[in-house]
Amino acid sequence: MTPIRHDWTRAEALALFELPFLDLVHRAQSIHREHQPANAVQVSTLLSIKTGACPEDCAYCPQSARFDTGLKAERLMPVEAVLDAARQAKAAGATRFCMGAAWRNPKDRDLAQVEAMVRGVRELGMETCATLGMLTPPQAQRLAEAGLDYYNHNLDTSPEHYGEIITTRCYQDRLDTLAAVRAAGMKTCCGGIVGMGESRDDRAGLMVALATQPAHPDSVPINLLVKVPGTPLAEVPALPPFEFVRTLAVARIMMPASMVRLSAGREGMSDELQALCFLAGANSIFYGEKLLTTGNPDTERDLALLAELGIRPMLAEAPRTVHADIAA
Repeated sequence: MTPIRHDWTRAEALALFELPFLDLVHRAQSIHREHQPANAVQVSTLLSIKTGACPEDCAYCPQSARFDTGLKAERLMPVEAVLDAARQAKAAGATRFCMGAAWRNPKDRDLAQVEAMVRGVRELGMETCATLGMLTPPQAQRLAEAGLDYYNHNLDTSPEHYGEIITTRCYQDRLDTLAAVRAAGMKTCCGGIVGMGESRDDRAGLMVALATQPAHPDSVPINLLVKVPGTPLAEVPALPPFEFVRTLAVARIMMPASMVRLSAGREGMSDELQALCFLAGANSIFYGEKLLTTGNPDTERDLALLAELGIRPMLAEAPRTVHADIAA
């Protein structure tokens, strides 16, 4: 079996990107079948539980208060409204429910409400994930004790390109949050966005930053930039589709045991392009009409595509024992 490595170099990652396309995809699919179930995809639903008015200046994000995108800011949702959405997601076949809040970092007073959401979703028998911005170690511990399974905190791009995209926090801030999440016993969901004007070298740098962490992210979302009018990246040239597939394939090769999630940008992808992404090793998707504030393919289209490809939705993992994991 292909070993799991944490010592990847930029040169090695670039060499993977530069393989002939069919050789790269074949290698990625071969490694995928060594470490992952064949013809299976994990299905998640993502809900924006607090929308807009974020003080950060992430150049891709319509939720930034710094950009005029026409997005209406909304307060943190009531717990029962979130649980109603989780019940609907479960009925539609989702096994993981992800909650996103447009915060730079959550206030301690807000965490109690989020903790109640986490406990309620777990009681429905679903895996839980949250993305709330930067966390302190005590905040990560609180979420872990509430039963949160995954915490999402993307690196977004390479360390070298990062300053072109975000100036209100640094790369180390993101790494520190991921370290706090791991120390609290939660799983990490960490990936990036491609198509933001970065070079292939930057895409290789992102893969190295992800694959050289002390533990590979359990989930690696690979997002294709959704260009939103009013954001600084609204007019950036589109990333060629084959380059996007290459990125997924390199992620699969470098992080064989991780779930590689085909994430934002699917609404604009043909069924044929999505099939190539699954062939390259993607084995997780978001289900539903919206991905935070941008569109996502509807459930019926997803079900039809998966059926056509003979891909089955994965079953939910058994819920972890909260106190045992934290004590480990």
